[in-house]
Amino acid sequence: QVQLVESGGGLVQAGGSLGLSCVASGMTFTIDVFAWFRQAPGAQRELVAQIVTGGSEYYLDSVKGRFTISRDIAKNTVFLQMNSLKAEDTAVYYCHASKWGHEFWGQGTQVTVAS
Repeated sequence: QVQLVESGGGLVQAGGSLGLSCVASGMTFTIDVFAWFRQAPGAQRELVAQIVTGGSEYYLDSVKGRFTISRDIAKNTVFLQMNSLKAEDTAVYYCHASKWGHEFWGQGTQVTVAS
């Protein structure tokens, strides 16, 4: 059974940094696309960053230049380094992975930025 397990959330002051990680386990294949989504209270879930096998990356406009997504292909792990955090980055962050049309989600990790 495929599982995505996130870690690294927490409380940080505005302007600070946090790093999230997500390990995909229970599979014999390499993930094609890893992504991080987030959902703030009362808001829709939105795509924050995405990385595709081969290196193509996407970032939400509001996080460009502040967030960096990376992956360890051999370990089926994805990271999200978040710098210069703002109060509006407060949300539950979800790891997402896809392969062969199948999608997998992590349980989410809370990121709270205090202003």
